[in-house]
Amino acid sequence: MTDKPSVLFVCVHNAGRSQMAAAWLRHLAGDTVEVRSAGSAPADQINPAAVDAMREVGIDITDQTPARLTWETAEASDVIITMGCGDACPVFPGRRYEDWKLPDPAGQPLDVVRQVRDDIRTRVVDLLASLERTR
Repeated sequence: MTDKPSVLFVCVHNAGRSQMAAAWLRHLAGDTVEVRSAGSAPADQINPAAVDAMREVGIDITDQTPARLTWETAEASDVIITMGCGDACPVFPGRRYEDWKLPDPAGQPLDVVRQVRDDIRTRVVDLLASLERTR
């Protein structure tokens, strides 16, 4: 792992969980970590409830766009975090891999999305601490 590790967050639609995780890591790590997110079947737009939930904690994700997961993106990442993708999110050899079991916020009310957001924040804090120990 380099001095500036790169983390890729992956979920199916890249519209909720992976976008919130990427936003939390950018917010908490600043420019010390390269942050990416992608999906195996990206949506057309970010989940509006995820946008609202993140806005409540002062993080704006309205400029983010769901992106398709590519081999190149995964290959360029030191850590790959998947979230509820099942078989749609393959394991890439030679990378640190974690699968975070999180409910999909798609179609959920804001109070459920807030719980997912807060769970993701806790996991991102732990991830950042482990990255700092590894450097």
